[in-house]
Amino acid sequence: MSTIRELLVELTGTAEYADRIGDDADLAASGIDSGDLVRLVLLVEQRLGIEITAEDMEELHTIGDYERFVAERAGAGASGGA
Repeated sequence: MSTIRELLVELTGTAEYADRIGDDADLAASGIDSGDLVRLVLLVEQRLGIEITAEDMEELHTIGDYERFVAERAGAGASGGA
């Protein structure tokens, strides 16, 4: 299970939501509320040490978006990039 899916399980209290949603399905349109989306951003920041700005949030709609964002930021941090 991906890191983002694990965080969704933590947020929703069940693996069913994270298991049934595809990587490219819009999270908001698939039933997760705006409060949980904000909590997801906070969990990503806290657990993974990756800052997500308001501009970044506008581009994060799917599990795939989050996974790519985390991979890019983690890679940039590991290589000393900006």
